[in-house]
Amino acid sequence: MKHNLISFWRHAIPAFALGFFVLASPAALAQQKSKNVNVSQCYACHQPIQEFHAGSAHKSVNCVACHDKLSEHLAKASARPTTNVNPAACGTCHKNQFDTAYKMNTKKVARHEKALNTGPTPDPAFTKLMLPHGFTKEHAEPRSHAFMVVDQYIADRAFGGRFKPKEEKGGWRWYGLQQGGNFAAWDILEDKHPGEPHKAFKPGYTAAANPVCMSCKSQDHILDWAYMGDPHPNATFSRASNVIDVAKAVNYAVNCFMCHDPHSAKPRVVRDALIDAITRPGGTLFHTDPHAAKINVKEMGLRGFTRKIATLDKYDMNLQCGQCHVEYNCNPGIDMDSNEAVTMADRRTNYFPFVNVFDLGKTYNALKFRDFRHAITGARLWKAQHPDVEVYYGSKHQLAGVQCNDCHMPKVKDKAGKPYTVHWVTSPKNYIKETCLVCHSDMNETQAVYTIDVLKGRYYGKLRHVEFWLTRLVDKIEEARNLGIDAALLTEAQEAHWEAHIHWEWWGAVNGAYFHNQDQSIDSMNLGMDISQKMITKLDAEMAKVRTARK
Repeated sequence: MKHNLISFWRHAIPAFALGFFVLASPAALAQQKSKNVNVSQCYACHQPIQEFHAGSAHKSVNCVACHDKLSEHLAKASARPTTNVNPAACGTCHKNQFDTAYKMNTKKVARHEKALNTGPTPDPAFTKLMLPHGFTKEHAEPRSHAFMVVDQYIADRAFGGRFKPKEEKGGWRWYGLQQGGNFAAWDILEDKHPGEPHKAFKPGYTAAANPVCMSCKSQDHILDWAYMGDPHPNATFSRASNVIDVAKAVNYAVNCFMCHDPHSAKPRVVRDALIDAITRPGGTLFHTDPHAAKINVKEMGLRGFTRKIATLDKYDMNLQCGQCHVEYNCNPGIDMDSNEAVTMADRRTNYFPFVNVFDLGKTYNALKFRDFRHAITGARLWKAQHPDVEVYYGSKHQLAGVQCNDCHMPKVKDKAGKPYTVHWVTSPKNYIKETCLVCHSDMNETQAVYTIDVLKGRYYGKLRHVEFWLTRLVDKIEEARNLGIDAALLTEAQEAHWEAHIHWEWWGAVNGAYFHNQDQSIDSMNLGMDISQKMITKLDAEMAKVRTARK
C-alpha cells in the first residue's frame, strides 16, 4: 500500500521550518531591530551556527530573537548570553503550530493509573509483576506533551512528594482540570521541602527520578549537559548530578528545538542516547530502514565539553519521535556478572537499545544490565519505557512510508485558509477525515473508528491472557522455592521469568501498539504465554517428584 498523498502531507510538516521572523507590530519590529547584533561577529566564533543559519529560512532571524545579554557577551566572551528555551519564542512566528501544541485534551485526565482495570495492565497484576520497582508507586497514563514535565515532578514515584502545585495558582483544581496552554513548571509548582535531600517524604512515595530521565521530558538544559551526560567540569549537569538541581533548572516540556534546528529551520534530533544508538555499527532498527533519513552528526560544544546534535536530510519521525517514544534505560540497575549495583556514573544508565521486542533480551544480555530484582521470584528483570517507535518499524504502514505525523499531526487549514501542521499530538480518532480517510477513501468515519476499536479489543484481550500466565508463573516459582526444589531448576525458572516478562512488560508500556503493529504484538504475547506455560509444567512435574519422595 502506497498512497499518493503521503509526500504532500510530509512536506507540509511542521512547525518552525517555514517563513521569516515576523513580530506582532511595526513598532515591535522597530524595537527588536534596535537590539539586533551583527551576526558576523557571532559567526566568527560559532562556525557551526554560520553553516546552519546563513542562507537558511531563518537567515533573517537575528540572534537576539532567542538570546539575551549578547552585548555583554560580545564585549567579553566569558560573559555568557542566556538562551530562551520557551516554545513561546517560536510561537511568535508559528502561532498555529504553537497554539495546537498546547491544546487541552480533557479526555486525557491527570493521574489516570495504568493499574486501573480500564488501563493496559489491571491491578493487582501490575503491582505483583513489577515489585518492588518504583512504578508500583504510581504509573500514570500519559496526557499530552504540555504536561510532561509537571506530571513527572508530581508523580508519587519520582520526587518523593516534595513538589506540589502552588495554592495561589489553584492547587489541585488547576492541575487536574482547568488549565492547558504553555506554562513554566515553576510558575505553578513549589518545593515543599527545600534543602532536603532527594528522598521519599511520606509512606507510599519513592524518589526514583534522576537527571537522565529528565532528558526525554525537556531539553531546557541542552547547553549545560555534555554528550551522554558524562561529567565534565565545564558542564553544569551530568548523569550523576543532584536531580533536584536539574529539576529546578527545567521548566518547559518538549522544546521545539528538539526536532527543529532553530538556526537552519531544518529537522534534527538532539537526544544523546539516540545519537549514540544510530551511530553504533549496525544492529538497530534505524540501520534496516529503507526510508530512513541520512544523518549528519555535528559537534556543537564550544564550552569546553563535547555536545552533539544530528541533522537530518529530511523529516524522519521514527527518529524525531523516537527521541522519547522509545524504550531506553535511564536509571541505575544491576550488573549481570558481578550482581553489583550499576550507578549513574555508568553510561549504561543512558542507553537506547533501538531494537524490536524479539531482540531486546539478547541486547540487554550483551549489555549485562538489568533494572531490578523481582521481589517474589528473585529474577533479574527490566522495566520498559514506551517502545512506540520500535513497534512501528516493520509494520504495514511503516513499510508503506507512512510516518507518525501522517496519523498524529495531520495537515489542516486555519480560519484564513492557510495550511499548517497540527501539533496537538493525539489519537487520529480526533481527526479521522484528515488522517485515516486520506488513504482509506472506501471507509467513512464510523467505520474507521470501528476498525481501530476492533484491533484494540483483540490486543488487550491477548494482554490479559499473557498477564494471567505470567502471574501464574510467579506464583509457581514462589511455591517451588518454598518446597525446596533444586537450585539449578530455580535459576532456570528465573530465566524463564525474565524471558516471559519481556513479552508482557513491553506491551504494557507501549502506546497504540494494537494499531501500530498488531501482528508483532500478538506473536510476541503468544510467545510469552508459551514460555510461562512450559516452565509452569516443568515446575509442577519437579514439585510432584519432591512431594512423592517426601512421603
